[in-house]
Amino acid sequence: MKITDVKTFVMGTSWRNLVFVKVYTDEGIVGVGEATLQNLEGAVLAYIEAAKKRHIIGSDPIRIEDLWLRMFKDDFWRGGVVSYTGMSAIEIACWDILGKKAGLPVYNLLGGSCRDKIKVYANGWYTVERSSEQFAERAKIVKQKGYLALKLDPFGPGHYELDRAETKRSIGLVGAVRETVGEDFELMIEAHGRFSPHTAIELARKLEPYEPSWLEEPVPPDNIKALIRVAKKTRVPIATGERAFTRYGFRELLESSAVDIIQPDPIHAGGILETKKIAAMADAYYVTVAPHNSNGPVCTAVSAQIDSCTPNFRIQETFDDFAEPYVRAAVKGAYKIEDGYLTVSKEPGLGIDIDEEVIAEHPYQPVHFNLWKNNWQYRKSDVLK
Repeated sequence: MKITDVKTFVMGTSWRNLVFVKVYTDEGIVGVGEATLQNLEGAVLAYIEAAKKRHIIGSDPIRIEDLWLRMFKDDFWRGGVVSYTGMSAIEIACWDILGKKAGLPVYNLLGGSCRDKIKVYANGWYTVERSSEQFAERAKIVKQKGYLALKLDPFGPGHYELDRAETKRSIGLVGAVRETVGEDFELMIEAHGRFSPHTAIELARKLEPYEPSWLEEPVPPDNIKALIRVAKKTRVPIATGERAFTRYGFRELLESSAVDIIQPDPIHAGGILETKKIAAMADAYYVTVAPHNSNGPVCTAVSAQIDSCTPNFRIQETFDDFAEPYVRAAVKGAYKIEDGYLTVSKEPGLGIDIDEEVIAEHPYQPVHFNLWKNNWQYRKSDVLK
């Protein structure tokens, strides 16, 4: 079997552009992937177009390791989120092709399932004013939808430090959400790499009474020693890893013993098999895996396949219920969450396809998502109104 073509499809939403990929073969089997990368979609599209000519066309999609390695090393200037996102999309599509050819879901090609149901947590739900009343009202909607866990960044546009008033406001948002969802509901706190070690330590101390399941990216991802300093001074579990790529990018992080939960993003970290390798490395350190997914329903399906066959899986992130309805409609077979879980498809490959007509109805949007802008949590379209 040979790859004959690669096509990309861009769908605009209120705060990001979703990028989907199809890989075509001479046997008529087509694989689906996703290459969404907020604010950098143009660069990813350019990478895929170049890699298509250099590495992909004419390759055997069944020889996934070989193709991945050539994309990884043969361009010399390897690394970076743009190239890794493009590589991941192609690798994922190849697994979809292999599963369809074998008549098996991807997880059965990776050792078989450890679980049939995947616990998920909600994100993207707090697109309102940063007030305790509005955050509490939105958290109530999340719980009504059947979720058993949610995540929020309560810190506004904070960077390195917060003044006393902003600290009180941020912690108050967490308290309001905890009171709304109850003690048995999982609550994750996102920091988006905002803070200095000292500020992160102080915030973690103030968050402890609300028993968060983790504090995510408390400091910028570039300095592991800073993360170690935070981990040594807090009892709140530390999660990080969405901005680490491939097994090589996770080695030092795991060796530091500063992280309790790692969060590789399958469509940025290197694809399905690379995420499995990262998870296996983490298992040797008794660290659990909660794949990052601020992307679209294709990434949700990819993540579910990995989650199903990963022994040290913890919980899965999803934005799908809090995006515009056409986002889910654009992916045939998109997973639905019921009672806080999703059930993994038993269909061959990823068990999904993309609807090109729906995507074409919602073209690229010139949006810039800036987490350091005041009121960044707002969206042009609030789907929960």
